[in-house]
Amino acid sequence: MSNKNKASNFIEKIINDDIKNNKYSRKIHTRFPPEPNGYLHLGHVKSILLNYGIAQKYDGIFNLRFDDTNPLKEDEKFVESIIEDVKWLCPNWDGKVYYASNYFGQTYNYAVELIKKGLAYIDDLTAEEIREYRGTLKEPGKNSPYRDRSIEENLELFTNMKEGKYEDGEKVLRAKIDMKNPNLNMRDPVIYRILHEEHHNTKDEWCIYPMYDFAHPIQDGIENITHSLCTLEFEDHRPLYEWILNNLEDFKEEPPKQIEFAKLYLTNTMMGKRYLKEMVEKNYVDGWDDPRMPTISGYRNRGYTPEALAKFCDEIGVSKAQSEVDIAMLEHEIKEDLKFSEHRTMAVLDPIKLIITNYPEDKVEMVEATNNPKNKELGNRMIPFGKEVYIERDDFMVDPPKKYYRLFPGNEVRLRHAYFVKCLDYETDENGNVTEIYCTYDQETKSGSGFNKRKVKSTIHWVHADQSVEAEVTLFEYLMIDDDYNKDNFLDKFNKDSKEVLKNCKLEKNMKERDLEERFQFLRHGYFILKEKKDNLLKFNRIVSQKSSWKK
Repeated sequence: MSNKNKASNFIEKIINDDIKNNKYSRKIHTRFPPEPNGYLHLGHVKSILLNYGIAQKYDGIFNLRFDDTNPLKEDEKFVESIIEDVKWLCPNWDGKVYYASNYFGQTYNYAVELIKKGLAYIDDLTAEEIREYRGTLKEPGKNSPYRDRSIEENLELFTNMKEGKYEDGEKVLRAKIDMKNPNLNMRDPVIYRILHEEHHNTKDEWCIYPMYDFAHPIQDGIENITHSLCTLEFEDHRPLYEWILNNLEDFKEEPPKQIEFAKLYLTNTMMGKRYLKEMVEKNYVDGWDDPRMPTISGYRNRGYTPEALAKFCDEIGVSKAQSEVDIAMLEHEIKEDLKFSEHRTMAVLDPIKLIITNYPEDKVEMVEATNNPKNKELGNRMIPFGKEVYIERDDFMVDPPKKYYRLFPGNEVRLRHAYFVKCLDYETDENGNVTEIYCTYDQETKSGSGFNKRKVKSTIHWVHADQSVEAEVTLFEYLMIDDDYNKDNFLDKFNKDSKEVLKNCKLEKNMKERDLEERFQFLRHGYFILKEKKDNLLKFNRIVSQKSSWKK
């Protein structure tokens, strides 16, 4: 076994053992099988990258296959969004798309095969009666009165179902297994139901549709999947998965192997698709691609990179044990991904004017700044400096507490890339709010001049008052207040302060020339992405705050 194929998790160890034992005569083949009934979220990212990554590692094949067996919930818009998500996450994906609905004819024939083997029957019980007959975890189920129909009668009834001769719910096809099996999934599960609904792909060709537990192993078998990777809730379904494959002649020889792994849970984040859908429908968020949402489209809109999500998934690893991951770990990975590649800039999000009283009235000089100290290849930029600049409001206090080293009356600070300034005075409005700050500067203290011998305890950022650009900046906080919620009260835990729009922000003048979707580090504020340019107004989303941190 080469070092390339050295196992990094328990799934890869199983695959390595299968390769060693020549279990499969075909390439390692994985798949990601989403139901197109919503947008993909971070939990799906883990599954996509696991399946895709294994195919890449073992020089195998990766399929994107839509589990579109339920026309009641599916929509073409979800199909399109999922394809875009997978393209974004998987740069070497071949772009081929598979559909469970393309196998409906074959799936029907496999159901007929089970009927002919006496392993499936048509049941007339209602859904409620089927539940009653099923039993409980403590009590065995009991046979349906229709369980012993002849093979000929079952074939005729199944044909009639296919030809639309019955109403929805009037009949179902059930696998004939064991109503006393301790696993409830093996108590004669329903494998086909009647649905007179138009399908997004097959239109009105079918009025009967296979259940997921029946269709899924068949789809895996048809596509020559070797390892069917599922989350832990499917562990109890594995015996049915194997029963179906072992009872169909086409798949007996080298059936796919189902392996389960733990789902991803993230702190301060709702991960359930149905609950995210409720947030969208009740307008708690601005759609599925709202940057607060843990959907892939939301992360894209917020400015995350696929590389950061991939590194995050790699760091959390793959296991059988359910656990919750601190959201700060995800934030750490996006900052690690961006810190070497993106330009830094000074942005004043809550501006207050600072006037340098001893600076020449009409003078504008250019000061030099490094675009990214961690990446010298990004070069330098020139920034205009003059008599009037904007600084952050919270960088000035009239009556500061101890160990406050920024600007206050009598104190001196450095304006980054420029000079030392000392506060002399300030003005307030009728409510006592500071409106202007008056300082003097020391012309011998220009950054990079080599003449500065004095030290100050604080450096603050700024932008030129006249030669700056206006911006609207949207800040995002965690979606949920905490993690103490359930399906009944989760909306009560929605963080109503998770979105804040700041207007009248001031940025360096050169930001006018930047392109949409470019990312930047706003000094002290975090990483941001340019989402809109309208006249002289720029609009940014904050990708991640500077203050959040995660230590390995």
